[in-house]
Amino acid sequence: MEKKEGTVYPIVAYGSPVLKKRGAEIGQDYKDLGRLIDDMYATLEASQGVGLAAPQVSRSIRLFITDGKGYSKEEPSLAGFREVFINPEILEESEDEWTFNEGCLSIPGIREDVARPKQIRVRYYDAEWNEQEKIFTGIAARIILHEYDHIEGVLFTDRLTPFKKRLLKGKLADISKGKVDVDYKMKFPVR
Repeated sequence: MEKKEGTVYPIVAYGSPVLKKRGAEIGQDYKDLGRLIDDMYATLEASQGVGLAAPQVSRSIRLFITDGKGYSKEEPSLAGFREVFINPEILEESEDEWTFNEGCLSIPGIREDVARPKQIRVRYYDAEWNEQEKIFTGIAARIILHEYDHIEGVLFTDRLTPFKKRLLKGKLADISKGKVDVDYKMKFPVR
């Protein structure tokens, strides 16, 4: 079977209302879901990310994808961490947390340390609508939690201290106005 080429969508930038809205659950009858997933993977590859949530491509639904090969040097198991999460539910989070420097395709040029649980248990549907329940650890868990935040209307900057947020206020305003240098397509709320 030949690989389908997907359409590369613009990534929605910080300040866009869709990024602050909780995504809606979808059913198996969601129109052109397979095409949307292919397009999201094409978009993720074009932007060299490790995860992408539907709100980041202007779809307010509970869907995200991962491709951990960008972190395979740090965690070799991530080379094959390419997964589709439809209507995911975090069932359990470890109390043990760790801090890691995160970034986001919707917030280019900003990276900050964020504490997240080391291990999670997630129930979700895969691309073939098979129900899955799996445990993820380390960077895989972090990628999932970051993308899960997106479908909840939460950005990694929301997890920063008030002081850090104040320091970033000007940079975030510039991103929303398109005053940022990126090498992938973006859609800005203010132009």
